[in-house]
Amino acid sequence: MSTIDPEADSLTDTLFRGFVMIIFSEIGDKTFLIAAILAMRHPRLVVFAGAFGSLLLMSLLSAEMGHFLPSLVPKQWVQIAAGVLFLVFGSKMMMEAREMKGGNDKIQEEMREAEEEIESDDAGTEGAGVLAPNGHSIPLERLEEGEAHLPNHTRNSTKMHKVAEGARNFCNLLFGPVFVQAFVLTFLGEWGDRSQIATIALGATHNVYLVTLGTVIGHTCCTALAVVGGRYVSTKISVKHVTLGGATLFLIFGVIYLYASFAISAEELPIPIASDQVSGINLT
Repeated sequence: MSTIDPEADSLTDTLFRGFVMIIFSEIGDKTFLIAAILAMRHPRLVVFAGAFGSLLLMSLLSAEMGHFLPSLVPKQWVQIAAGVLFLVFGSKMMMEAREMKGGNDKIQEEMREAEEEIESDDAGTEGAGVLAPNGHSIPLERLEEGEAHLPNHTRNSTKMHKVAEGARNFCNLLFGPVFVQAFVLTFLGEWGDRSQIATIALGATHNVYLVTLGTVIGHTCCTALAVVGGRYVSTKISVKHVTLGGATLFLIFGVIYLYASFAISAEELPIPIASDQVSGINLT
């Protein structure tokens, strides 16, 4: 079910919005850099498959979440919410871009954070201990021998950690550790990200299949670029300019959706017809 008229919801317009939104949101993003770093350490095809599989699942979930919103909220309010959301994101990105310095200092900082996340994930999958409340690791041998004890809430979290670790080990056997690491790190990095929320807004105001296709094409291009030459690209692009372009795009989207919401409300308003005008109509 689409929330706008089929004539207005053109194929190229919806695909373009989903594609461009992803391009400006993801290039130089942390998940982009994670894929680039993993591709330098592991086979590129495997890294691409893991990252793309995660982004494909995220696009499907986000678009479907937006698709169900109109069944809960009137379409006019969905349009208004989408417009306000894009205006807020655009304004925030514009302020972030104004505070950025020229050059690639920002992307180098993102690169260091991405490397730290990868190292942390490697340590978590290869380590043989659990974290205590003070942040120090307790070897499993000490826990088994009774030399160390954990509080109840830490024990519960440890049980959940063991379940998650067991599920990940099972996936490692099926798909390989590199695929699983690329999938998990990308999914965690994208969950709650600006691009996910924007995809939900697009799915609520456009055809869900077209939104999914547009965002998937955008993610495919970004992931392929990251895997093939992400490190080189990160040294050449200006995050400031990319952020300014994304901010402008989001602001334009916000104005478009607010205008569409006002157009919907104007169409639903009844047009009063004076009684004397009706009685003055010549029926002969």
